[in-house]
Amino acid sequence: MPVDAPVPDPLLDHLVSTTGLTAAEARRVIEDVVAFHRESVEDYVRRRHAHLKTYGARNEEIFDRLAVELAQRVVAAPPLTARQLRRIVYG
Repeated sequence: MPVDAPVPDPLLDHLVSTTGLTAAEARRVIEDVVAFHRESVEDYVRRRHAHLKTYGARNEEIFDRLAVELAQRVVAAPPLTARQLRRIVYG
């Protein structure tokens, strides 16, 4: 969906009928999910690295975890090595 595209009616109707959410709540959920998946690989890596560092994870663990997480995204990023991930974070 483009940035300001309307939420497709069939998707909205499906979410309302299967979750008990109101149409407004369902629209908000759809918009949040789309925004989450619109995040670039670089922004995702930097955000997750900072978050995991905050909780004491070490870079080796973080980069292994990020590689797995990126591969599991709906539109998976290309496989990135620990070195490529490190370059995204530290330049």
